[in-house]
Amino acid sequence: MSHCVCVCGGRKPCKDVIDVSWGDKHRGGVQPLTFVRQVLAACLYPQLIHSYKLPGDVRQRVQSLLGACDGGSVGSYTPTGGISYIQCSVSNFISRRDGGVPSSPENIFMTSGSQRSIMQVLKMLADFHNQASLPTGVLTAVPTYSSFKMMLQRLGAVIAPYYLDEEQGWAMEVEELHRALQASKDVCNTVALYVINPGNPTGHVQSRKCIEKVIRFAAEERLFLMADEVYQESVFGEGSEFVSYKKVLSEMGPPLSHTVELASFHSASKGFMGE
Repeated sequence: MSHCVCVCGGRKPCKDVIDVSWGDKHRGGVQPLTFVRQVLAACLYPQLIHSYKLPGDVRQRVQSLLGACDGGSVGSYTPTGGISYIQCSVSNFISRRDGGVPSSPENIFMTSGSQRSIMQVLKMLADFHNQASLPTGVLTAVPTYSSFKMMLQRLGAVIAPYYLDEEQGWAMEVEELHRALQASKDVCNTVALYVINPGNPTGHVQSRKCIEKVIRFAAEERLFLMADEVYQESVFGEGSEFVSYKKVLSEMGPPLSHTVELASFHSASKGFMGE
């Protein structure tokens, strides 16, 4: 077997290195789900509905989706938040995921990917606070993924860095959030806290107790809370369990559940779908 050289200079017994740093499952060799691709194909070319080469459940799903589109076509214009039928489906998924905690379809906004939705929220925050004398700041974990930094730079916003505790498995500590917020006061107008759970690139999964502390911190400091949860279906560590920020905030009850502003993000491109 041939060898390849790793970044640190050591030699490893492998022929190729697969770059999975972007979470691109299909690039890494994972095959797309047949059901998903068949539904997409028939939605784009509805004549396939009449082909018995497609399974019955695929044809049924396509008919439901096209029936929810104006004119029976995916080419028709849709409301800003997305097709109502799909919003309801996503809302039902969230409620099941969170053990029955209610989810409203009106609070679901569909985009062409989580990165676009994060960008839209960041732009909204930056535009709203653009009259401040200092640039808009977002409390952001270190380490984080590079494209988030680039999004902030495009908007003229800046990172207010908080550091994850490597010795505790890259845990998030509220004491560090307080330090980072105080340190940012002369540099930027910090208006939001961005958290990634499960972490990227660290993989750390936050406990419910940690999430509660973070929510209380956001409430005390009047920060908009952005919870990036696109890796929620990729939790495999022993004793680790994903709990959504929405679920915890809802179960904490008033006044927090009525006052803390939260936007959470999920994506079909991660988890088992990889689309």
